[in-house]
Amino acid sequence: MKKTLIVWGGEFGRTPTAQGAKGRDHHHTGFTVWLSGGGVKGGLTYGATDEVGMHAVENRMDVHDLHATILHLMGLDHTKLTFRYSGRDFRLTDVHGSVASDILA
Repeated sequence: MKKTLIVWGGEFGRTPTAQGAKGRDHHHTGFTVWLSGGGVKGGLTYGATDEVGMHAVENRMDVHDLHATILHLMGLDHTKLTFRYSGRDFRLTDVHGSVASDILA
């Protein structure tokens, strides 16, 4: 299990309040992803949302940072995955992203 990286996440966060009869809406300003094994520190909570769970307020991680970190844990350097197309550089982390070294074991 220590070598296996487990990643669990949802599509987006969910609003903390009901939207009438339509239920709760999606939002992208505060959501949860779990990482386990594969070089991640065990028992660590990284980041926090505000008191109603709507917005990330502590150790905010952009999705590009998450992707860069997952690729790093898989042994890949996301900066080496860059290719040029139509005059622009592209990569899985969209030429952004930093590895979140605070969560690495």
